[in-house]
Amino acid sequence: MNWNEQAETIMMERFGGGKDNILSLATVENGVPYVRYVNAYYEGGSFYVITDARSNKMRQMRTNPAAIAGDWYTAHAIGENLGWFCAEKNRPLAEKMKRAFSGWIDNGHNDFSDQNTVILRLKITDAVLLSRGTRYEL
Repeated sequence: MNWNEQAETIMMERFGGGKDNILSLATVENGVPYVRYVNAYYEGGSFYVITDARSNKMRQMRTNPAAIAGDWYTAHAIGENLGWFCAEKNRPLAEKMKRAFSGWIDNGHNDFSDQNTVILRLKITDAVLLSRGTRYEL
């Protein structure tokens, strides 16, 4: 991301630090918007979500970008399926996500033996961040 240093500092304070963030994620299919809340982990200009590879959001993001909104923040993003949550290549990121989502990750909602349980990367393409009367844009 091409933020200035101050904007990235605010992003890390607000969304980083290895914590669970609740974001609104909007997708489009056939001109109809769909919005849902997701738990997301922020790192390096992207948000990461655990989801099912067969979900509506994954299907809708194959052909359209997504929009996300959080605490005084809105952005557009390209969705990228990073593959199975438990894949060796995803281990470092998955461990961070497990810590961030520790309050609910083992509640039976996710089936980590199912290779359709994947990490969705929401790579930010443009964004507006508001903080203390200042507007930052990417």
